[in-house]
Amino acid sequence: MSKQRRNRILSAVLSAALVLSLSTTALAAETGEVHLTIIGTSDTHGNVWGYSYEDMKESTGDGLARVATYVNEVRAENPNTILVDAGDTIQGTIMTDDLYAKDTADHPVPAALNYMQYDAWVLGNHEFNFGVDNLNAIVDQAEMPVLAANVKNADGSYLTGAGYTIVERGGVKVAIIGVTTPNIPRWDGTKQGVADLTFEAMADAVSDCIDEIGSNADVIMVSAHAGLGAEYSTDGADAAQTILDQCPEVDVLQLGHTHTTYINNDGAIPVGETKNNAGEVIRYDLTLNSSKEITAATVETVSMKGVEPDQGLRNVPAIQNAQTKTVSFIQDNVLGHAAADFQPVNEINGLPEGRLQDTAVIDLIGTVQLENSGADVTAVALFKDTSDLKQGDLNYGNLFDIYKFPNVLYTVKVTGAEMKAYMEWAAACWNQWQPGDMNISFNPDKPGYLHDHFIGLNYEVNLSKPAGQRIENVTFQGKPLSDTQELTLCVNDYRFTGLKNEGIISGEKLWESSASVRDMLLVYLGQHDPLEPTVDNNWKITGVDLQKNNPQRAAYIEQINSGKLAVPYNKSINLNEANNVVVNGHLFSAASAVSSGLGDTTFFRLRDLAAAFQGTEAAFNVDWNGSVVLTRGGTYTGSTLPDRTEGSAITYATPTVLVDGKPVEISALYIEGNYYVSADTINTLLGTQATEQNGVLTLTVDLASDAGNGNAG
Repeated sequence: MSKQRRNRILSAVLSAALVLSLSTTALAAETGEVHLTIIGTSDTHGNVWGYSYEDMKESTGDGLARVATYVNEVRAENPNTILVDAGDTIQGTIMTDDLYAKDTADHPVPAALNYMQYDAWVLGNHEFNFGVDNLNAIVDQAEMPVLAANVKNADGSYLTGAGYTIVERGGVKVAIIGVTTPNIPRWDGTKQGVADLTFEAMADAVSDCIDEIGSNADVIMVSAHAGLGAEYSTDGADAAQTILDQCPEVDVLQLGHTHTTYINNDGAIPVGETKNNAGEVIRYDLTLNSSKEITAATVETVSMKGVEPDQGLRNVPAIQNAQTKTVSFIQDNVLGHAAADFQPVNEINGLPEGRLQDTAVIDLIGTVQLENSGADVTAVALFKDTSDLKQGDLNYGNLFDIYKFPNVLYTVKVTGAEMKAYMEWAAACWNQWQPGDMNISFNPDKPGYLHDHFIGLNYEVNLSKPAGQRIENVTFQGKPLSDTQELTLCVNDYRFTGLKNEGIISGEKLWESSASVRDMLLVYLGQHDPLEPTVDNNWKITGVDLQKNNPQRAAYIEQINSGKLAVPYNKSINLNEANNVVVNGHLFSAASAVSSGLGDTTFFRLRDLAAAFQGTEAAFNVDWNGSVVLTRGGTYTGSTLPDRTEGSAITYATPTVLVDGKPVEISALYIEGNYYVSADTINTLLGTQATEQNGVLTLTVDLASDAGNGNAG
């Protein structure tokens, strides 16, 4: 637990390499060293079985049943294994939200954690979705310590009874401190019991636990249901990085909450996070010497794809009963019928039309919310880009697909000015359109669940303008909405709390629904069968020219829809930029020319291709030493060349290129002192399979052996 342990880890890298090359068992017997393995899960969101209830079929690479198989294998290899969950565990499926949130007896999630013999379970923010009494009833079924060091009752005691636990493996005592994002009151502040709790800065709580632990642990692990960076705080209260900065005694850090794969082996301590839904785990491997000092520490993610589910877990009565109950709940209840699909077909694969235009899905939810609340205006987000009601029978899985959270509705009085500010906040989910952009793209800092659409108003969104200045021509009941006009707004409980905390609205809650939005949709379906998709087109995007008749745009869309070009989700493709080279789905620019005498073949400047191919197995360097010298696998050392001069002279040439010292004669164009080559010539020089169509060169090739190293995040 020494503050200098990080230096000792780094100084022991060479000896650790030797350690890992020997038999762990033999080495431990001879040197007294201990190898610890820590497996972490996070954001499993109720996925116990490994099943998609929306699609009514087994999943293929996720679920705690698969994690259990992997954990059993690791424990068989190394008995000194510790298992920790970092929260958001009891919410997220029809099983957990619609059946066991209402009746917590024999809950399948703690049953799974107990079966898998978790050493600690840390609370996440979604543990509070159903209120504190509900949470306590579920926590009481857990046989492992449940941790939340920064969540306190009114009397200062830990909500769960513990902020940390100490487990022993191989004679090594490991303290596990659990903390969660202190932003929970932002989202669930109105839920039963949450307002009575205190949520402290994570680093402060960790520091207090470290002081309390004292010399009683050899290793300190922090499991934080939070990302590395700040989410809302300006003082780092919700940032796990602050824990690293303020608590140098920490040896291992597990992250959660952001649903992002992240590993960092470059610092003094290993840091890691997994994606959601139990599709992967985080694995830490520590080596300690006979003095119980860490001499080596690594972290990696392990995918659950290809891992067979643990049938023992599935046979646990509480889990088996829950699965049977949930499947029957969905299969045995046809709620109604959709007369047609509710979402339009995407023009560009991966770019959801549901976020680019008004759709029947949004209007359905908005209609239900207005009818139940009696409000003037309501807001709806498409929580998942692919959410749809398909033509045919509808069951509860379909409702869950279009509204995945167990929200209730609130109403609040707002002024016209507040309403417009809210609309501007939502409109920041798009990137600003630039002249030449062939598609609209989405702001990566504002995910889809923040992208609200508004029903009850007519309005336009001018995406040629920066965020904060986009909402135009807002009308209510046919008349312009004035800043002083008063409206009744209906939003879900999550959004109400967020808007209040952001200072966008100032009013207090007027009304709260007794039913969830999904339950309201359930009733509506029963009253409208078959359900017709209707769209009132009360809003539209303006200020953009996507050049839909441009053949270059059509060529790009063909590449995207065939999977050859990455979806321009967070960055638009700009037709004014000469993006005419596609390498592994990513766009690059190369000067090019077409020679009518050579069958209208497009030729690309060789040096530009050298720059584009870097980091792949097709990488090469090109130089001049009396002739063109091409070195395959080399790093391109040339500088960026200027654009080709319009109308510059083109000369046909047949130069000899030295490829790794061997002469190869090629056909090329010679323009302004540079050679331009065709796709066929590139294939001859590099042994690749590049293709050219409509002036775009496409190459799919493996990454270079050292190109995949680094941190994901």
